[in-house]
Amino acid sequence: QAQLVESGGDLVQPEGSLRLSCAVSGFNLEYYSIAWFRQAIGKEREGVSCISSSDGNAYYADSVKGRFTVSRDNPKRMVYLQMNNLKPEDTAVYYCVASGVWDSCKFPLIRDFFTSWGQGTQVTVSS
Repeated sequence: QAQLVESGGDLVQPEGSLRLSCAVSGFNLEYYSIAWFRQAIGKEREGVSCISSSDGNAYYADSVKGRFTVSRDNPKRMVYLQMNNLKPEDTAVYYCVASGVWDSCKFPLIRDFFTSWGQGTQVTVSS
């Protein structure tokens, strides 16, 4: 059974940094694209980044470009989201999810392409 478990969320001050981790089990990470979505209170869930199994590239929402970096370590079955220069509007629950659909990392991400949603990890940016 595919499972993705997020960790690393915390309370951080504006302009601070966090690294989120996503531990993967139950499937071969090498063949799946992994996306990070987030959901703030009262807002729609939105895709923020995706690392593709199709072309090996990373893709980002405009709101996080230049600040967030997604990476993967297939042998360790881990995916990471490095978040720098955090802003209060980055406050949300962050989820990592997998997709076996070709080209699923094209923005805007299509939520239905991604499965195995976990509990998420809370990121709060506040002074």
